Amino acid sequence: MINRFSANIILLAIMCGAFFLIANLGNQYLWQDEAETALVSKTILTEGVPRGYDGKNFFSQELGSDYGKNYIWHRLMWLPYYTVAGCYAVFGVSTITSRLPFALFGIASVYLTYLFVLKWWGSERKALLSATMLTFCVAFLILCRQCRYYSLVIFFSMLSLYAYAMFLEQKKYSRLMLVLSATLLFHSQHINIGIIFGTILLHTIIFHQKRLKDLLIVIATVLIVNGPWIIWLTGINFAVAYGTNVMPFYLSIVLMISDIVHYVFPPWLLLLAAGLLIFKRIKTGAFFADKHAMLEKISLPIFFIIFNMLTILIVSPFPFFRYMAPSIPILIILMALIIDMAAGVHSLLAAAAIIAVIATGQFRYYIYEITHDFDGPMEGICKYLNEHGEPNDTVAIDYGDMPVKFYTKMRVVGGLTGENLEPAKNAKWVILRKYSNCSKDIEVKRYLIQNINFVNYRRVVIDYPDTMNENREYPGQHYFATQKYEDRVVIYERMN
Repeated sequence: MINRFSANIILLAIMCGAFFLIANLGNQYLWQDEAETALVSKTILTEGVPRGYDGKNFFSQELGSDYGKNYIWHRLMWLPYYTVAGCYAVFGVSTITSRLPFALFGIASVYLTYLFVLKWWGSERKALLSATMLTFCVAFLILCRQCRYYSLVIFFSMLSLYAYAMFLEQKKYSRLMLVLSATLLFHSQHINIGIIFGTILLHTIIFHQKRLKDLLIVIATVLIVNGPWIIWLTGINFAVAYGTNVMPFYLSIVLMISDIVHYVFPPWLLLLAAGLLIFKRIKTGAFFADKHAMLEKISLPIFFIIFNMLTILIVSPFPFFRYMAPSIPILIILMALIIDMAAGVHSLLAAAAIIAVIATGQFRYYIYEITHDFDGPMEGICKYLNEHGEPNDTVAIDYGDMPVKFYTKMRVVGGLTGENLEPAKNAKWVILRKYSNCSKDIEVKRYLIQNINFVNYRRVVIDYPDTMNENREYPGQHYFATQKYEDRVVIYERMN
């Protein structure tokens, strides 16, 4: 049972997490990937299913390979889109309602992390430390504020691990919970089902062979229940969109580890852990009171992180940090275990470790971001077009088409859709961004420069920074404040 003190601490952690995740949630405009999710979600309100075309604009970022027949969306699973569409149906379409459901899943993930650690390690202190440290993890906060599937994957991964812990204890309904949580994880992002199944299967084989048969039945049930979607996915040629792995494995591993130590788990914590273990060995004569129990407990989170990294290496052409999202609470838990060891030596040592983690990270910048106004290029572009344009205008743009499609009612040509660019020749508005994202938008920019007579256009400079993105989810490229010294956005308006 949770005593009153512990309950108050976890409640405070959740309240802090709620503030950090929801504060100023609608101030920044959606960036390209977020706007894609929002636009596809809007089609559910009128069509009932997610589509990559709404009758005026296309929503692809992969040259049209994101959708199939009748523009039915198939690049990502549908649960995130229905989640957003449900929020739209209740509260209306806006920037806030686009991000709100994901922020709420982030808040729930803080509490679920507490429950999992309490169940797995049976320690209030470890559980409270884990939930509290997750609340202050900027990488976690940024990802959960995105209108994207990341917080759903985090939540259902943690729920699956919690269900597995209950499954090993043979709790009532634990198998049903594991089936449901794994299924919802599959429909959040199908690739992650391999991470959770690989983790718990390996853990069961090594430590709980007697439960292996029951676990295989659970896994088989999930695969059978989701069989139609699995068959559907096998018919999709994802290589068209993603290509093959373009980065050597060793370099991908280096980048993943680099991101982890920079934005989640400071490497000095490992030195602290080593020092604490040596201290315990000298004091008690043993590193651990029960080596087998320690190994069984610590293996689960380690297996999860390993399978997460292996999945990225196998299926992704680039080790984007966002793909490590489900491992962030797990890494935080490992951090909390080390701090808990420090607390066993002296409370001041644990307090110093907590302060050092927060102070040396990005938290102070994050607090500034959620308490101040932020101006990005898409905000300036969309506001200007809405003020000076008409809904039947055509906009040609090389990159950043998704936010323009979300915030205006105009026909938008270009971006990464792969559509016919012929309508761009007579566009009312032409926007050439300073930075290019990839070869696809470079081709669009080249086409616009070569086929549009800019003599007929007037050049308008608006007072917004022309950064590549409004603001993105990667901590290493995330803006915590308006970029004041960047070049200004330029918009070309065709003169009648």
